[in-house]
Amino acid sequence: MRRADRLMRLIRHLRDGNLHRAADLARAMEVSLRTIYRDMETLAASGVPIEGERGTGYRVTAAITLPPLNLTMAELEALHVGLAAMRQAQDADLAAAAASLAGKLDGVLPEVNAPSSLAVYPFADAARGFQHLPKIRNAIRARQKLMLNLGPRDRTVRPLQLDYWGRLWTCIVWCDTTRKFDELRIDQIVTLRVMPSLFVEEEGKRLRDYQALNTRKDETFVAPDHQP
Repeated sequence: MRRADRLMRLIRHLRDGNLHRAADLARAMEVSLRTIYRDMETLAASGVPIEGERGTGYRVTAAITLPPLNLTMAELEALHVGLAAMRQAQDADLAAAAASLAGKLDGVLPEVNAPSSLAVYPFADAARGFQHLPKIRNAIRARQKLMLNLGPRDRTVRPLQLDYWGRLWTCIVWCDTTRKFDELRIDQIVTLRVMPSLFVEEEGKRLRDYQALNTRKDETFVAPDHQP
């Protein structure tokens, strides 16, 4: 597993607000304790609000904010789409201004304030997925199915929720193709097509079912006896 993907998995693990011991995280990620300690240091240095230390455990303690403003998901989306577009502008002054603004935002957004941050996903790479955000957001509101290709095959999904993780957007979906929930990285979508068919809420395929499933997994997780 690439380190960037492991960091995303760690954030998903930690965002439930519970305390997670390093040994438990190492077992879940299938890496050594030393690697987990390094990853925790990287996340903390990146501005991810990590609380904890070796021997006690770790958890994420705060939501994403842009001091002194609290941004909505739509506002973050607009910010990123606008910057991505302007950095590709033919007008050199606009492109330079967008790059300068992105640099200033790097200094205040907790998720991206260090070179080792989850801007492990470079802006240019993440920008590839920004074009899909409006369609996904509208599909969530309209309960409209999407045909996605992330390679090697097309998948029909029901988009349920967008999440933002320091320049990286993910979408929780129920996949009609694989018949299970998934959390997809928007920057990895190759093609996206809005389907004419709508979907209705069905038991076992709703966002609250996904959340309940994750809650049950956390409650049934049995920690080992050894200390981190």
